[in-house]
Amino acid sequence: MKALRCFSLLLSLSVVTALGDLSRPQNLSLQTLNTQYVLHWDWADDQQTAVNGTLTFTAQYLSVLQSRKAAHKQKWRTVCADVSERHCDFTDAGLNYWGIYYLRVRANTAQWFSSWTNISFCPDRDADLGPPSSVKLTSVKGDLEIVIADPLSSTNESMKTLAPDMHYLIQYWKKPEDYKKGKVLKTKNNVVTLSELDGSTWYCVRVQSCCDFYNKTSVFSDTHCTRTEDGKCSDCEMDYRWIFIAGVTAAVLVLAVIGYIIYKRNSKAGLIQKRDDWRDDGE
Repeated sequence: MKALRCFSLLLSLSVVTALGDLSRPQNLSLQTLNTQYVLHWDWADDQQTAVNGTLTFTAQYLSVLQSRKAAHKQKWRTVCADVSERHCDFTDAGLNYWGIYYLRVRANTAQWFSSWTNISFCPDRDADLGPPSSVKLTSVKGDLEIVIADPLSSTNESMKTLAPDMHYLIQYWKKPEDYKKGKVLKTKNNVVTLSELDGSTWYCVRVQSCCDFYNKTSVFSDTHCTRTEDGKCSDCEMDYRWIFIAGVTAAVLVLAVIGYIIYKRNSKAGLIQKRDDWRDDGE
């Protein structure tokens, strides 16, 4: 009986040793943009793969609030189960943007699995902020009008709903000058007009998103360039033409009225003169 117990103990120790020999994933990192989160890791011990069989990975998450409970009450949620890739997409896992989580991953074979490797993650603090989803630049009567569309979450929601302090830095410069010589405008507005610009001049614009609370700054949007119109009013020539036509028309109407009045007066004077002449002839 004692021999059987010793054999069982030795077998248990060998199992523990085998489990410990399976390397755990290393170098956990997150590739993020707005509310898109992809966990990456390394696992480079190919010799172990050959010995232990086909290797897969399992990735899970747990909120910090859940982690404060007793171990048997903690509910780790599996996002990727037995995947061969060395990354796992947590975008649709339901992570709250303002929450704090632990993410973990382990290596698996048909019989064994490694210990877990953990990383903490707070989307509001750690996720990268994306640039505007679009920037439109239009020349309007000598000014430049910029229409900025907010960066979008994975569900096409404006990131301003998740980060209310978000604003934009607009950088604009004359072409062909370098952007380093340009000016910078800070704004929370989605429609901005750049005025006091040189007429008939090419300007380039690019925009980046910013959040002050965690000092987040996105990459710049694509650069957009357009040419300002000549002067503050590109339609002035057309306006003057219509003003001239309206003025001539008014003058013609005034002259017509004056002519009609003179004609009526002359006609009336002629009738009076004829009446007087008839009277004289009758006498």
